[in-house]
Amino acid sequence: IWPWVVVFQHRPIYNSNNKHGIWKGRSFNTSYDYGYVNPAINGWPTDYNDLVVKHKVDLVLCGHVHHYERSWPVQDWENFTKSYQKKDYPVHITCGHGGKSLYRWRTIRNETSGEKTYKDTYEYEPQPGWSSSRNHVYWGHCELYFIDSTTVEHRMYRMSEKEASEVVVITRNSACRLITGHMILMLLGLFM
Repeated sequence: IWPWVVVFQHRPIYNSNNKHGIWKGRSFNTSYDYGYVNPAINGWPTDYNDLVVKHKVDLVLCGHVHHYERSWPVQDWENFTKSYQKKDYPVHITCGHGGKSLYRWRTIRNETSGEKTYKDTYEYEPQPGWSSSRNHVYWGHCELYFIDSTTVEHRMYRMSEKEASEVVVITRNSACRLITGHMILMLLGLFM
């Protein structure tokens, strides 16, 4: 029986910070200066997102993008539920606001003059419907408290603050999930 299914990954699928945009599985670690380009990873992020939904992942925790963002429970970019009670789809949390510089400003270069201007990254893209909360101004960290088999509490703290600036209680439909047959065989294989 699985009480909670949590995926940890570096890059988020759901990201509204225009400095990075939505990662499509290509152009990472790409260097045109050295004459090579990594190939596209076909099906990313659609196929991966479908796997996360199919296998009833509860939470997807990410970093990489230097900001904080929490989604509503999402099936895909257009299908989401604006409630954390008895959710059926994963909640994606990007907690990338703990390190280096935050992605607040985007450099805009005039193609004719070469002059640079700086714009707030959120000015380019209004907050999409699937995004419940986002912040690119304050450094901070996130904490999860698994209360029981159906309830987890997510807290987001801003740096130097003792009280959480966000406290969200997430519940799911079923207390436990049965492990499917192929998972049982995998687990049995570990003990033989």
